[in-house]
Amino acid sequence: MRPVLVLLVVGLTPRLVTDRAPRLAALARDGFLAPIEPVLPAVTCPVQSTYLTGALPREHGIVANGWYFRDLAEISFWRQSNRLVGGEKVWEAGRARDPGFTCAQLFWWYNMYTSADWSVTPRPAYPADGRKLPDVYASPPELRRELTGRLGPFPLFRFWGPAADLVSTRWIVDAALDIFERRRPTMTLVYLPHLDYNLQRLGPADPRLAADVAAVDAEAGRLIDAARAGGAEVVVLSEYGIGPVSRPVHLNRVLREAGFLAVHDSLAGELLDAGASRAFAVSDHQVAQVYVRRPEDVPAVRRVLEAVPGVERVLGDAEKAACGLDHPRSGELVAVAARDAWFTYYYWLDDLRAPDFARTVDIHRKPGYDPAELLLDPARPFVRLRLAARLAQKALGFRYLLDVIPLDATLVKGSHGRPPDDPADGAVLLASTRRLARDRIPATAVKALLLDAVFGAGA
Repeated sequence: MRPVLVLLVVGLTPRLVTDRAPRLAALARDGFLAPIEPVLPAVTCPVQSTYLTGALPREHGIVANGWYFRDLAEISFWRQSNRLVGGEKVWEAGRARDPGFTCAQLFWWYNMYTSADWSVTPRPAYPADGRKLPDVYASPPELRRELTGRLGPFPLFRFWGPAADLVSTRWIVDAALDIFERRRPTMTLVYLPHLDYNLQRLGPADPRLAADVAAVDAEAGRLIDAARAGGAEVVVLSEYGIGPVSRPVHLNRVLREAGFLAVHDSLAGELLDAGASRAFAVSDHQVAQVYVRRPEDVPAVRRVLEAVPGVERVLGDAEKAACGLDHPRSGELVAVAARDAWFTYYYWLDDLRAPDFARTVDIHRKPGYDPAELLLDPARPFVRLRLAARLAQKALGFRYLLDVIPLDATLVKGSHGRPPDDPADGAVLLASTRRLARDRIPATAVKALLLDAVFGAGA
């Protein structure tokens, strides 16, 4: 077996590698670079699950970053148990070939209760007084103590939210170097999030992106140097490319106005009442799972959605099957956005009735993905002073509402989820060895390629 370091660099594309990432481009010259044929939806959890199992969402069951749990009548995003993912994982296949195979899974998703040998994933602590404290979950448990003891607490608030930046990526790189040197896994899976932030905040055409690409290229370079010095092959992946968007599409508002979506009027504002709704959308970047309670309503809901500007197509049963999305967790319909559009989760018709969590970073309470969480609200006077005051309240142990996130979805400039129009702007794979080379690789073939990197092609 030959050790392999697998870097997942979020938002990396063939164009970014060749134009702006000298360390990664040098790695590709030593080996090869190939575009990846995407899965739908091209969002974090389904893509990672396909890479690690070699299966489509119909088999591994991860149809989005979050979905409607029908038996609970609740929408839930960013669950962490690996037991949600069906199919044989790459480390399980490696272990079956050689019992000495070991794997570290660092910050890839569904990373709790995994059968990998070592795992680390973000896991805040929530004391009884309502605070949220940065932390990680690790297995075995002593790994958390070792990493936080050597590196300090994981910078959770630099991993997601308005302050998200290179600091979290650098902590992950340091943790990966520590585990690579001390544990020597056969396969080390590392997730580097940095490009995700400004690609969504600013859009891919913004000239300020050059600094972000250079920064993540340098951090990846630290890992590449350590891996190659240790005799390991290196494989670099991305899940998707991020394209420019200018049109937010509010599917749930449309469904509400058409009489399909119900809300609960609460003391905290209007709440989407999934269990009482005839139809609603669980929006996830440029793809939305649309759940329709009554089969007889499906044709009418489909007609409503197909008439919405910014909706490119709506998938029914046959179309879902054709793209591997025919799983019970999927909605009865799946909407795909036009190239320049993306789907919000917004369902209220008056911002004064928006729920209190809408203006906060709250990835678990919101019934859909919200990229506006990366931004501070420019419409709020002295928003940075407001943020500082809220953080001071937090430091003093007071309860507080960090209500600094905008409700203006037009501020978001980049999104993903639909297949790219040009493979140069989509997901990419590059490797340090030519023996794995190919011109293009399906997402479902990544698992086999990683095993070939360890055991040799055809082994």
